[in-house]
Amino acid sequence: MRHKLAAYAGALALAVGLAGCATDGGGGTQATGAVGPDRVIYHINDTPAQAVNALRNINNHLEVNPKAKIVVVTHAQGVDFLFDGAKDKGGNPYNVAVEELKTRGVQFDVCEITLRNRKLDKKRFIPEATFVPSGVAEITRLQQREGYAYLRP
Repeated sequence: MRHKLAAYAGALALAVGLAGCATDGGGGTQATGAVGPDRVIYHINDTPAQAVNALRNINNHLEVNPKAKIVVVTHAQGVDFLFDGAKDKGGNPYNVAVEELKTRGVQFDVCEITLRNRKLDKKRFIPEATFVPSGVAEITRLQQREGYAYLRP
């Protein structure tokens, strides 16, 4: 009897899990029944380790959900890719990707505490950057008050 209950519970869990998915025609599944667009924070605090991957991940995210509301929150060394003239290790300018993502609705927030601590001027940043009093406080606000999911590339 115990085994039958466990098997039934497992089958029910699988059925419930699949109820929110549909096949994509290629053997995979895609989410259905979404209430609205994703709301996601991408947290960057280390430009060399995170910026290229984050920009690629955001493009991928928008490819499958063009209506996603994405906020990139930067602080510490994570603000550096938003400097005017900043380039990745391959010599590619970051601003090209940032400008394109901005036209797709992505917001790029820079922590003002980082500016103060690192003695950085707002004029050093590309026009697509916006400023928030605290990066970590902004992440908390977006998660707790606005229901954003948190991703760290």
